[in-house]
Amino acid sequence: MTFLYFAYGSNMLPARLKARCASARVIGPATAKGFRLDFSKRSTDGSGKATLIVHEGAAPGVLFEIAKSDLAPLDRAEGAGKGYDRVDGFRVVNAVTREPITATTYLASAPEADLKPFDWYLALVIAGAHHHALGDQHLAELRLIEWLNDDDFRRKSRIEALQALTAHGFDDHYVLLEDPLLGEN
Repeated sequence: MTFLYFAYGSNMLPARLKARCASARVIGPATAKGFRLDFSKRSTDGSGKATLIVHEGAAPGVLFEIAKSDLAPLDRAEGAGKGYDRVDGFRVVNAVTREPITATTYLASAPEADLKPFDWYLALVIAGAHHHALGDQHLAELRLIEWLNDDDFRRKSRIEALQALTAHGFDDHYVLLEDPLLGEN
């Protein structure tokens, strides 16, 4: 038994998601119509994490197929019931086939304005968008997001994020935040 999962933030990067859900398998790009990406979910570390908010247009992301046995670990990693609500009937459109699909995703329970993501977190989102070729415009918009430099080098989530980035060939995450020529990596 499996379920479809729509990732739009850091979990778009396969190494990040596979560390949380070993069964995760990429289906491909998708969009959530009527939403846009925002970093207004307050993390326990005080930084902003990705969420989708109602807005004109469509938010790009990636569909994954995941074993049902990995749902509880994904809930824990995403903080379901602790800042994120799991939405099992979330409608997206497959970017290749244009088919409407129902998937599971996570949305902030109480979005807050004026939050900023940490450098490494935003780098994960950019790396995932680049990996799945979600478009130059989306990458450019992500690079315009103001971010905070996380100087806690022992933070577990920072270490795990940098390991996922390294697994995808990004040894310097700051390059992702600044370099418009990601394709040369």
